[in-house]
Amino acid sequence: MTLNPAGRWTTQRWFAFVLVGMAVLIVGGTALGARALAHTTAVSNRLSDHISPARTTVVQLDVALLDQATGVRGYLLSGQDALLEPYPRGVAAERAAAGRLRELLAGEPALLAELTEVETLAARWRADGADPLVENRRRTGTTPEASADTAFETVRRQVAALDERLIAEREAGRAALDRSRRVRNTVFVGLAVLLLAAIASIAVLLRVVVLRPLGQLGDAVRRVAAGDFEHRFSPRGPADLVDLGRDVEAMRGRLVDALVESRQAHEELRRSNADLEQFAYVASHDLQEPLRKVASFCQMLQRRYADALDERAQQYIGFAVDGATRMQRLINDLLAFSRIGRVYDGNRPVDLNDVLDQVEQILAARVDETGARIVRPPLPTVPGDATLLTMLWQNLLSNALKFHHPDRPPQVEITATDTGGIWTFTVRDNGIGIDPQFADKIFVIFQRLHSREEYSGTGIGLAICKRVVEYHGGTIELDRTYTGGAGLTFTLPALTPAEPPASLAESAPAA
Repeated sequence: MTLNPAGRWTTQRWFAFVLVGMAVLIVGGTALGARALAHTTAVSNRLSDHISPARTTVVQLDVALLDQATGVRGYLLSGQDALLEPYPRGVAAERAAAGRLRELLAGEPALLAELTEVETLAARWRADGADPLVENRRRTGTTPEASADTAFETVRRQVAALDERLIAEREAGRAALDRSRRVRNTVFVGLAVLLLAAIASIAVLLRVVVLRPLGQLGDAVRRVAAGDFEHRFSPRGPADLVDLGRDVEAMRGRLVDALVESRQAHEELRRSNADLEQFAYVASHDLQEPLRKVASFCQMLQRRYADALDERAQQYIGFAVDGATRMQRLINDLLAFSRIGRVYDGNRPVDLNDVLDQVEQILAARVDETGARIVRPPLPTVPGDATLLTMLWQNLLSNALKFHHPDRPPQVEITATDTGGIWTFTVRDNGIGIDPQFADKIFVIFQRLHSREEYSGTGIGLAICKRVVEYHGGTIELDRTYTGGAGLTFTLPALTPAEPPASLAESAPAA
């Protein structure tokens, strides 16, 4: 692996280095452990598959030689052929045992040499002693005076020497097996300790090289996220973490610049709001006073000089009074629209049943005049500003009564549905309705669908409704599917369990 131009490894390279190191350790340990295990297995197999069976076969070889000697001695003494039977049987058993030993000791040249010596001495004993004596006994019928016991004892001593050599090899093999097992156990314990040490070293290395710088970067990010925008990053660690830290530092710088600009804009907005407040004061006092004077003096002129004025002059005076009155109403509506979110900014639980009761009292005269019928279910308590919500319902019901059908008394139906944390309300009437093509236009300030001669008003009522609903976090729209009149649907947030209900009188002053 090569270093980057900054002389640092990336996190990916550190992890690759760690993985390669662990792979080398595992492969090397596996090879060393396999070698130790193979050596232990080889020593164990030599003992169990060769030395121990060879010693058992040597005993069988010795028995075969004893059978031969017994058969020869019995026949020489008695001359009976039946007593000579163990001799050929012993020869066959000797040869079988010798062949078996050669298979077992195929990789033991020293032991094979001793086995060859035993076979040579046994063959010499039979050729020089046993067979001539047996032949002489058959021919002469007399017991020979000579004996082959001395040569036979030589064969027995050689077999005993072979057996002792096998015993020595067995003991040496057991000692070697013990040593091999100790080496094997030491190797595996050492590998386990080395592996644990390597894992601990890797953990420390990753903590120092990767995790600690990453934690420091995370702490710095959380500190900035908590509001300390002046805190600067000093990225450390792998190259990619350093690059990430620099990117975060650059982002922090941009956020600080944006925050400064936002504060400046906020200060400008505050000054603009102050100017707007001043304008609202002027509009509500200084501008309305001349309008009141114009209207009142025009009315006085109309009353005092009614007989002296012709019909056209009377009409002109009516236009002046109507214009002043409409201008005054327009100013009041604009003031109400501008105060939403600035003056009325309460956020307490409001019982909409109390709100509707108050609105119906305000509109009682109009209800009686038109013979209207308002159908409403039990309404929920929602968080918000009582005055604004009163304005909302008053404008909605007032529109339903104003734009009623001339051939039937108005009927207004209200519904409320809980849709999981959000209340959805509908207000439907049986009036003249609204063409769906004007669904967006009706919520624009000063947008009218009818002339002032047909219906009074400034065209700001639904704009106020839209602003009130959006101020409370909801939406409002025309119900395009309803064709029996005008239908409006809007949403308001539901009351959370932490907000206890409150009556309208406790929430805000009456509108």
